[in-house]
This record gives sequence, C-alpha cells and structure tokens, in this order.
Amino acid sequence: MTVTPEKVRLLVEKEMPLIGEMRRYLHAHPELSFEEKNTAEYISAWLSRWGIGHKTRVAGYGITGLLQGRSAGAKVVALRADMDALPIYEKNEVPYKSLNEGVMHACGHDVHMACLLGALKVLNEIRETWAGRIKFIFQPAEEKLPGGAKAMIEAGVLENPRPDVMIAQHVYPELEAGKAGFRPGKYMASGDEINLYVTGRGGHAAIASQFDNTVLALAEIIAATEQAVNSRSVPESPTILSFGKVVADGAHNIIPGRVHAHGTFRAFDEKWRQEAHRIIASEAEKIAAKHGCKAETVIDKGYPPVINDVAVTRVLMKAAGELLGEEQVKPLDIRMTVEDFGYYSQRVPSCFYRIGVANKKKGITAGLHTPAFDIDERSLLAGTALLVWNALVLLDER
Repeated sequence: MTVTPEKVRLLVEKEMPLIGEMRRYLHAHPELSFEEKNTAEYISAWLSRWGIGHKTRVAGYGITGLLQGRSAGAKVVALRADMDALPIYEKNEVPYKSLNEGVMHACGHDVHMACLLGALKVLNEIRETWAGRIKFIFQPAEEKLPGGAKAMIEAGVLENPRPDVMIAQHVYPELEAGKAGFRPGKYMASGDEINLYVTGRGGHAAIASQFDNTVLALAEIIAATEQAVNSRSVPESPTILSFGKVVADGAHNIIPGRVHAHGTFRAFDEKWRQEAHRIIASEAEKIAAKHGCKAETVIDKGYPPVINDVAVTRVLMKAAGELLGEEQVKPLDIRMTVEDFGYYSQRVPSCFYRIGVANKKKGITAGLHTPAFDIDERSLLAGTALLVWNALVLLDER
C-alpha cells in the first residue's frame, strides 16, 4: 500500500463539493423503508457516470458491486451504507430541507450514502495503488422489520465473492464532527417486540364472582416478567425488558374480557435471548391461570446484536488514529439500541463504528430520530476519508 493518510485526506478534500452536493440532494429527497426507488436510481446514476459496475434491485432497491484494484489480491473488504429515511416531519429550515413531507433522514442515512459514494469514487480513481477487491452494499430498509440486511443476505450479497471483513459507519451526534468512536466486542443489542394478550370473563367490577380480573393478571405479568428478566442484567452483557403500551379498554366499573401489553426486549447473548422468551411466555401463562384467565405471548423476533470483531476493530481504531489523530478517536459505551448490521456481523468479521456530526458552537446537537437532527458537513470529510483509509488498511497484506 503506497497511499498515506495525508494523501487520502487530500483526495477526499478535492471531492468535498460533490460529496456535500450528494448529501444535500439525498437529504431533500428521503424515502421510507422498502420504498427507496428514486434513491437507488440516484446512486446508480453516479456509479454509472464513474464507470463503476453494479447490480440494482437487490432485495428490493438494494445496490451492490465490486471494485478491483491493480489485481484481485487475497482479500475482499465489504463497505455498507443504509438508504432509508424515517416517518418524521422535519423542522429544520435549511435549503436542503426534506421535500417529501412527513419523511426525513433523521438518522443520517443520507450521510452514510454520500460518504460511501465519495469513497468509491476515490478508491476507483486510485485503484492502481491497491490490491484486492472492495464489495460495496447500499442497503434498503434498515429502519423497519424484517430489515433490509436479512433480505440482502438471502439474495446472496455475502457470496461471490464472500467478504473477509465488513465495515459500516453511523452518524453520532454525541461526538463533534471530525471525531470517530469505536467499541470492540459487544456494541448494540438485539431487539424483539413482546406482545402479551390476556383473556377471561369480563364483567361488572363490583361483582367479583362474575368476572376474571384480566387487568390485575396483566399487571402482575408485567411486574413479574420485568423482574425475572431484568434481574439477569450485568454490565458486560446488559438486558432490558420494558413495556411501553398497555391496553385495558374497560371503564371505571367494567373489567374487559381481553387486555394486552406491548414491550421491547433487548439482549446481547443469543442463548439468553431464547431463554428469556421462554421465561416471559411461561410466567404469563402461569400468572394468568392463577386469575382464571388465559395468556398468549407473541414475540416478533427482531435484529440480532451487533458484535464487533475485536481484532478488526482494533486495527480500525489504530487506522482512525493515523488518519484523524489519536485524540480524535474515542471509546464507545454499549448501546441498547438496535441495528440490522447485526445480521452481517453474525456471518463476517465486522466493525460498526461511529462518526461525529455535532458542532456545539453552531447549535448542531439534536439527537437521532428527532425533527431537528442535522449535521456539521465537516463530518463528511472524516466519514468519507475513514471509509477509504479503512478499506486500504484492511486490504493491506503486510
């Protein structure tokens, strides 16, 4: 490898006007999960303009392709960016404000796409300086179950050739633009939707002998299952069961015959995940029976945990220090949020890291998934350069 971190920064700085233009266009034209038709056409048009071969309509509106250096080399590195936006009304008054009312790139996927496009342009232009192959993946539907990652894997995106290593980056408003954050090992949790239904004889609340107390049964089930599951949480492998919606549509003096609750379960260990599912269903059944009721537990299994390969992550932390400066590279805490990149990390040694996008002096601090979310566009330089440099470092056979 002959390209230096300084050279990478210069190459990316040259492309910054275009990268910024692409990000602003994508931000102004967001599309929801599984609906990214125009987004895919925009990405494909740029790749075609640069002579980068690719395949469209993978698992819906996904795009994938392969860049080759001066030779096929021994390694394949995969780079992934997600494409979908959220059903949020944007409150920012900026020239690139969403033109699709009620839809917004409030999670920064516009940044992810623009950075990957910029990185591919640079890598393609310097392909005679590196050996190996870079598989790129523009993935739809990260924000909505069952998730685009699962569908793209089923469509064969991890085959022909199979990546040796895979990386993705995500915006992070808790860090200032120009910084990056990493965490080896367990990083983001699995996420399952828990649905509890309790049925019994409804009736007049004043005549206890003529009804089954479905409301009390559900309340006890919530308390018991949260205690049983959350008591197993430990710092190195935290777990959370929490119910955010409870429906008992009776009245002051009416006990309904059917009540239900909906919650979320997060974990990091797959064996414990399955055991927790069993505990929740068993406790619900047992407690409902005590009240003369029946319980049904429906669990919609969501994304697996994101587990960063320790060796790969340490290599990229060192690489980020070389590119950005060691003081710009920060450790990350475990997060109980979810990300469908976990499907990739189950199959390929991977690293999912963060790029800072905040600028406190300019008031750019809004959180992800909020109507005021925005970025300091300096983050596009760091994000694009990181993808280029990380790919080159991982391909290096030294």
